[in-house]
Amino acid sequence: MDFALMTTAAGIGIFHTAIGVDHYVPFVAMSKANGWSFAKTMVVVFVCGAAHVLSSIILGLCGILLGSQVSSLIGIQDFRGEVAVWFLIAFGAVYMLWGIRNAVRNRPHKHVLTDGKEVWHNHDAVHGRECGDEHSERTGVSRSFWPLFILFVLGPCELLIPLLMFPAAQGGMMSVIAVAAVFAFCTVGTMLVCAGVVLKGIDMIPAKKIERYSHSLAGFAVLMCGLAIQFLGI
Repeated sequence: MDFALMTTAAGIGIFHTAIGVDHYVPFVAMSKANGWSFAKTMVVVFVCGAAHVLSSIILGLCGILLGSQVSSLIGIQDFRGEVAVWFLIAFGAVYMLWGIRNAVRNRPHKHVLTDGKEVWHNHDAVHGRECGDEHSERTGVSRSFWPLFILFVLGPCELLIPLLMFPAAQGGMMSVIAVAAVFAFCTVGTMLVCAGVVLKGIDMIPAKKIERYSHSLAGFAVLMCGLAIQFLGI
């Protein structure tokens, strides 16, 4: 096995993921907006990260076994990347608009009780107390998981096939599998670390006053990720 190539795979997996904010910011945004627990957030990151890497590994293995030219696979990866980034932009925009609508509809308002006291509340808070936090969290995971999962299945690992898998194929299929495994481990591991660090950092910031806008802010964060990738090449 080519250990230099495996080291390169580890470095690319870590560096490319760490600088690619789209690999973890959407998870943090959805987690805070929907009140996911830290553990559930990490599970979602792991599942989506594994799907993200496996989709490119499977494509690369099929190309190697079928004797495809690397240029044809790069074309497929580029197309997947375009679809993924526009999906990210569309999801962020729709979620942001829904969040704004939700914030406006559920803005705090007051009721005057029979004794003359004024009570402020919003419908989200009342609903949360009636239905319970566990139900609310389940609903949030269900509502946001599938868009994230589809996004990461579509999103390619652009450098994996041309820079790692095809060169590794010169040493046989075991080299390809080993390089892909190292890349997958480092990529998903970095996603988990980055998402966890950002999530814990945000937890330290008092944000009670903007809690009502959490969904719209989450959508805005996802939208900005997509726009930055599409137009700034981040």
